[in-house]
Amino acid sequence: QVQLVESGGGLVQPGGSLRLSCAASGIIFSIYDMAWYRQTPGNQRELVATITTNGGTYYEDAAKGRFTASRDNDKNMVLLQMNSLTPEDTAVYYCHAERRFPSLSFWGRGTQVTVSS
Repeated sequence: QVQLVESGGGLVQPGGSLRLSCAASGIIFSIYDMAWYRQTPGNQRELVATITTNGGTYYEDAAKGRFTASRDNDKNMVLLQMNSLTPEDTAVYYCHAERRFPSLSFWGRGTQVTVSS
């Protein structure tokens, strides 16, 4: 059974930092590209960052310079370090795993991040 379990969310003041973790099980983690998405009420889930099987990263504009994605293939984990948080970063953050051939993808259940004073 495939599981992606996010953790590390919570309430943080503007300007603060959080580190999200996503623990994967039931998949050969090293062959999956991983990504972080976020979603606010009434809006579509949006991409935040991706990290490929070989560690290459991509960030959406809102995350550039503030967020850093990393992965530990030995621990089957992907991390998202978030710095200089603003209220606009408030969302549920989801972990996503994807492979191309064959096409398979999985979602975690999300972790709430709230940035507020």
